[in-house]
Amino acid sequence: MSVQSDDPLEPFYFEHEDQVICGQSVSPITDGFQEDYPSVVDRFFTRYYYFKGDVPYQVLYHSNRICLVCLAPDHPALCQGISTVNFDIGNVDRSQNVVKGKGKKGGMILQAESTLALLTTDTGETFKVPSCIRGKLVEVNTALVQEPKLLEQLPEGAGFFAILLPKIENCDAIKASLLTQEQYEERLKIIKEKKSKIEISDDKQDSLRTEEPLQIVQINLET
Repeated sequence: MSVQSDDPLEPFYFEHEDQVICGQSVSPITDGFQEDYPSVVDRFFTRYYYFKGDVPYQVLYHSNRICLVCLAPDHPALCQGISTVNFDIGNVDRSQNVVKGKGKKGGMILQAESTLALLTTDTGETFKVPSCIRGKLVEVNTALVQEPKLLEQLPEGAGFFAILLPKIENCDAIKASLLTQEQYEERLKIIKEKKSKIEISDDKQDSLRTEEPLQIVQINLET
């Protein structure tokens, strides 16, 4: 009696068959597999970062000037859980943006501080996602509206909010206005240190508040 496998895909797995071409044995294609092969982002994009207050966002800059606006890995919404994404920001709906032709004519012109989308977390906090750069809005990722959890699930770059195209003459200034990976990590370090000091200060104040009533009680008992 044959025993069926629990894996329904097992019949489709690669199995090497010995082949000889021109007197030479052909090695299996799996020999060329690299577990640490660079990702699409590593190969084709440069990582830049933009901070709105202490909240970080990521700009993936392609050599053809295309920029993807994403959440930075340390964005607080990723810890809180993504509840909703909306491109209707009140005065305009970014999802209605329409471009035509190779020149992407008709796209909305956005500034770095322009709001791209509204993001709400599972804890109820709302973030206004900025455009991060000055450029023409080419496309928004409407899939995030139906499935906002994709921001937590998709690999780096795939969960972008929008694609922007800056003017050639603005590219150098845009890059200079953003943070590099090294600068981003340094900024995060400073923010975390600042928050840590605030938390320590708050703990001390709470401790003083609890000690004061005890001191008053002790004084009353002594008198």
